[in-house]
Amino acid sequence: MTVRIYKEVEFDASHRLLQYEGKCHNLHGHRFRVEVWIEGVPDPGSCILLDYARIKQVVHRFDHQIILNAADPMVTAIEAFHPVVVTGGDPTSELLARIIADDLDAECRAAGVDARVTRIRVWESPNACAELDR
Repeated sequence: MTVRIYKEVEFDASHRLLQYEGKCHNLHGHRFRVEVWIEGVPDPGSCILLDYARIKQVVHRFDHQIILNAADPMVTAIEAFHPVVVTGGDPTSELLARIIADDLDAECRAAGVDARVTRIRVWESPNACAELDR
């Protein structure tokens, strides 16, 4: 039997878009909201696909972090005072959606769960999000 689960998680983080010309080129923060749908075969004993707490744990690696493009010259300066989560490109909501989906897929594999992310939305404001369907 295949099932789909849904989980919503929020986190606070700052980022900047190195390749963007406009206000978002400046370091700024958001309350991000992540919606994730995971589909697969639940464990026959527990009937659980993936513990919701594990989903939250994966997403919360970004909570209260500074997220920057690995090529951003601010990384070195900020790392002297605070850890930085670096990404292989500007940490847009589009890129964060892909990274979080990949991290959750890896979590499923590590847990021996036959499941994968089928849809994810990353909201950076109440009226703007990126959605990835797989």
